[in-house]
Amino acid sequence: MKKIAAIFKNKEIVDRIFFTIMILFVFRLGAAIKVPGVTVSDLSFSNNDAFGLMNLLGGGTLQSFSIFALGVSPYITAQIIVQLLSMDVLPALTELSKQGQAGRKKLDLTNRYLTLLLGAVQAYGIIKTMEVNSYITLDSTSFWSYTYIITIMLSGTMLTMWLGDQITTKGIGNGISMIIFAGIVVSLPNQITSAYQTWLADKFGQTSARILSGAMQFGIYILAFVLIIGFITFIEMSQRKIPVQHAGKGGMTAKYSQASFLPIKINSSGVIPVIFASSIMMAPQVIVSFIAGANQNAEWLKIFNSSDLVRMPWFNNQTWQMPWGLIIYITLIVLFAFFYAKIQINPEQLAENFQKNGSYIPGVRPGNETERYVNKVVNRITVIGATSLATIAALPILLVLFQVVPDQSLALGGTGLIIVVGVAMELNNQIDGLLAGKSFEEVVRKGGRRR
Repeated sequence: MKKIAAIFKNKEIVDRIFFTIMILFVFRLGAAIKVPGVTVSDLSFSNNDAFGLMNLLGGGTLQSFSIFALGVSPYITAQIIVQLLSMDVLPALTELSKQGQAGRKKLDLTNRYLTLLLGAVQAYGIIKTMEVNSYITLDSTSFWSYTYIITIMLSGTMLTMWLGDQITTKGIGNGISMIIFAGIVVSLPNQITSAYQTWLADKFGQTSARILSGAMQFGIYILAFVLIIGFITFIEMSQRKIPVQHAGKGGMTAKYSQASFLPIKINSSGVIPVIFASSIMMAPQVIVSFIAGANQNAEWLKIFNSSDLVRMPWFNNQTWQMPWGLIIYITLIVLFAFFYAKIQINPEQLAENFQKNGSYIPGVRPGNETERYVNKVVNRITVIGATSLATIAALPILLVLFQVVPDQSLALGGTGLIIVVGVAMELNNQIDGLLAGKSFEEVVRKGGRRR
């Protein structure tokens, strides 16, 4: 309660929160405006496939095929690609990444140009795929009609990015993350309401045993929801602290030296591996949409759908089913978790910086030995982080495949909860920082009056 009171007493934080709410309100208004020239069927995406993830990241905008249907997915993908290419892959981008603020501005401009290119390709693939699956119907299928719809979708993405930039600059939290966060949070009440309707409300008027059974199922569902949030929070907060000491720092006590450490998060890559894995799983469908006459409902495409079971030949002309999509999905998440962890924490660069700053890990020699030690620690904790991330992402799919929940819409969305918890923790840290800054200013002012 003290923290809430302190927030409302701080005019800067209140203004930032109000500005953020107004920007999110504008985004939700835009999310209600459908793309002209398109008739949308009643859609119910699963959060387990690529379309479901895009719909999740866009706050349900793809499901209604609004002007924000693309959401920020192309921007996120472009950002990841540029970041990967900046890691000594393309010398020009690597050089820009080392040029400070001016270099970051040029990299951001590169991100936006790449967003336009990826967005156009992605928009066309989405339109064709949804059209083939009878999700949408176009009033006209001419070249200019496609161009018109793609332009509107791209404009929506660029406007979403601009709204996100405004939140980052004048509001609270990271703008893109806040837009995704708001979209997911908006959908949570509907999911819980659907679960209540399915397991409890529909049982009213039946026998007491069935009502009691429904109440227990709904209670277990809510308990599982809370436990998953608790588990995600635990994983997000967990970190391995490597003690670091600094040579040549006069007057530094042993106690202060022990308090200095290098924190390495168990899940340092966040939800990026899930987003990247889903993008790759969606790529074959997008590629097929560009091939004239290709069958977009071909059986082999089910291999890239994580929520589908693929029929396999068996003895005596029988068949059995294998979740190849889920296996590929989990494998990609684990691989990207390791890959992105090495990008976030570069052991070679870290060892080099330690040598330059006169820092060292107790019991470990500077240079190559430090690099090997950090690399070993990162690999070990990433095993835990990657396994946890894959488990959380695969949980909704497994619940449906094993028929624990009757409907895809009731499956507990692990990916969405990872984003919600991560953004909530980031918001909390930023508010704490703003409150601490305000407290410091008050102390300085009081000290000045005493003199």
